Amino acid sequence: MTTGPLQIHIIADSTGESAARIARAALAQFPDQDVEIVRHRRISQTEHVEKALAELPLERPIVVLYTLVKRSMAELVERFCTDHEVPHADLMTDTVGAIEQASGGRAQEVLRRPVGVEADYFTRVSAMDFAVRNDDGSIPEQLREADIVLVGPSRAGKTPLSIYLGYLGYKAANVPLVPGIAPPRELYDVERWRIIGLTMDADRLQVIRNQRVRGMGGFGNRDGYADLAHIYDELDEVGETMRELGCPVLNTTGVALEENASRIVDLVASRARRLGGNLRQPPGVRCEARG
Repeated sequence: MTTGPLQIHIIADSTGESAARIARAALAQFPDQDVEIVRHRRISQTEHVEKALAELPLERPIVVLYTLVKRSMAELVERFCTDHEVPHADLMTDTVGAIEQASGGRAQEVLRRPVGVEADYFTRVSAMDFAVRNDDGSIPEQLREADIVLVGPSRAGKTPLSIYLGYLGYKAANVPLVPGIAPPRELYDVERWRIIGLTMDADRLQVIRNQRVRGMGGFGNRDGYADLAHIYDELDEVGETMRELGCPVLNTTGVALEENASRIVDLVASRARRLGGNLRQPPGVRCEARG
């Protein structure tokens, strides 16, 4: 048996991105495992399946994940993997079958059918546009239109989280909290349950800001922007503003973007429920508030 990283082979009738995301989520539980993800994309015919299977390096440890809407092709992969004792998982057929069973309908098995091109697609595009327009509190007058408002110090992750929340369909705005500068008065008109504070460990924030300063040719370290002692003082002052706003504070250090976004949505929905508000849910999404 050859040495090398564990290979996860994805056999998909489209891009294979869905399976790759699931694989990466599972791999988070194996932080020390050396892994290579190999995609066999746009598999639309039996011959394509056979070719992909013939290319599998059976002499080494591999895993096969497949998202094939045609049952006949999925069954071909399953038989091959079973015969050759290759660990495998069907990520599509069981889900489709469960929906068929519950709905009484029959899957059409249309290859590469676009996902999310109806109302939810346009909702997401509009929400992402809102996030871009309202980055860094650039239009304070629109803060009350936001589903979620993120506040926090510079480089704590407000912008990527706002855009990712937009991708999920939520209209998110973010406002930087800068020591010595009062937040926009419009922020205090936003329902408190919509506001989430973001923070980060001081040493990690220093690393990120140093990278930012280097990217600006060394001209960005005004007023101790990347100085650790200054950052500690800044976080203390920003924390006071967050307490004044009455918002919960999430530490984003070392947490994946998707996980932070999920935490934010859950927290806002929970606070809305307790305070008699209502977090607007994007089409096709239902959030059961916890806590």
